[in-house]
Amino acid sequence: MKKRSIAALSAALVAAPLLAAGAPGQPAAAAEAGAGHSSSPASPGLVRGVDLDTVTIPELQARMKRGSLTSSELTLAYLQRIRTVDPKINAVLRTSPTALAQAVASDIRHRLGKSLGPLDGIPVLLKDNVDTRDMPTTAGSLALAGKAPSKDAELVRRLRAAGAVVLGKANMSEWANFRAAKPTSGWSAVGGQTLNPYVLDRNPCGSSSGSAAALAASLAQVTIGTETDGSIVCPAGMNGVVGHKPSLGLVSQSGVVPISAEQDTAGPMARNVVDTALTLSVIGGSDSRTAAGLADAGLRPGSLRGKRIGLWRLPALGAGVDELMTRTAARLRAAGARVVEVTPPYQGRLAELEFPALLSEFHRDIDAYLATRNGPRDLAGLIEFNRTHPAERSCFAGQELFEMALAAPPTTDPGYLAMRAELKDLSRRSIDETMAAHDLDAIASPSNPPAWTSDCARGDNDVIPSSTPAAVAGYPSLSVPAGFVGELPVGLLLMAGDRQDAALLSLGAAVERKLDAWRAPRYLPTVPPATTG
Repeated sequence: MKKRSIAALSAALVAAPLLAAGAPGQPAAAAEAGAGHSSSPASPGLVRGVDLDTVTIPELQARMKRGSLTSSELTLAYLQRIRTVDPKINAVLRTSPTALAQAVASDIRHRLGKSLGPLDGIPVLLKDNVDTRDMPTTAGSLALAGKAPSKDAELVRRLRAAGAVVLGKANMSEWANFRAAKPTSGWSAVGGQTLNPYVLDRNPCGSSSGSAAALAASLAQVTIGTETDGSIVCPAGMNGVVGHKPSLGLVSQSGVVPISAEQDTAGPMARNVVDTALTLSVIGGSDSRTAAGLADAGLRPGSLRGKRIGLWRLPALGAGVDELMTRTAARLRAAGARVVEVTPPYQGRLAELEFPALLSEFHRDIDAYLATRNGPRDLAGLIEFNRTHPAERSCFAGQELFEMALAAPPTTDPGYLAMRAELKDLSRRSIDETMAAHDLDAIASPSNPPAWTSDCARGDNDVIPSSTPAAVAGYPSLSVPAGFVGELPVGLLLMAGDRQDAALLSLGAAVERKLDAWRAPRYLPTVPPATTG
């Protein structure tokens, strides 16, 4: 080992215990480490003059390369924001006991000129249905709240290999909202209710609720969410951030608590498209060429001039959203895009078939996953656990979806097989035929309505059809901030054909630049209903 390496390692070993003292759970040390950082939720987090609300991964890497910022400083800044800001929104379940050690290791690599790539030293929060060997993975349920999984999910292995700092776990809708007939998004028995940072009595949407809310509050540079239908793109839209649902199979499903292998995928979420693309290049690049293409998509946004975009308006989401779509279309046209109105076909039939197919798939896939974990060994055991643990019923009591899945036909049943085959065919045709008929580069639609109030008694108010075609087809979709209805963010959802992730991210970066719709949350306690449109 070279003398320079020895010196760097020695310095890190000396510093590590001091840095570790700043980890959450040691208030005095953490407060001291956070000196100079903003503690007001309504103001940006600052570290070495860097605004955490707006900085991008390339900007952070440039600073770390020239030595004006370290991963340790960045990680401490995010830990301090979690400590001071998260109590207002309840988005982060836990932080990793090794986060600062991971950051020190990254600092050594940067000092030696041996960075592992764009995510080296970048703090990442994971949704709590992604397995980690050093932290519990609960899917929000007390049934899995004991011993941590035996190994990391494949996507976590990729993050660690790329030098990312696995900062901790974000809260989520328990069992990814696949337990009760009327669930409340953002609530879990393990973590309680996550709040929307823009208006605190409003819902964060979808099961990746904590991942999106944490980003909006600048509690990590990027996060990982998961989606079966809408659970990345809806919370991204409702919390004013970017979320990409990748093409099915681009990101490994291994080690992720499932609903359906036919639709489930993890995906990146960030405050901008470039960070989203760079993260996808790490967790989803099956080879170096694919990874490079995904990374370049965010770094080199294309022009909107000459692009053809089909606008699926969905006026049922409210007059305020429809007016925002009108303004969005006008801005895209002003940038040189051709925007035509479309209505993808077969949506009624997709809505009829998707849920019964998911019931059969959930029974198969959750049984396989539970067999790898301590706790209930199958769906029947999980149902019994919920019946005997009152804390699991403290927001909503039902587990109707579990019970329906237990009674659903197996995935070998001919009726199920015909149903899934029709779903795959119609969902792909709904996108492919629409794009071919109008010669489109992408289909656009609203990602979400204005956030509804969180209410355990009523449950969600979330009939949002825009995510379904891409989710069922296994095609990519991307939500970018479109603007606001009153104080509440609304996203623009872009979707395209299979494995068109890089092209979609490039287009999304151009749309993001033109709309310039992001603004920091103000943590308002409430707003009058009339302002939500």
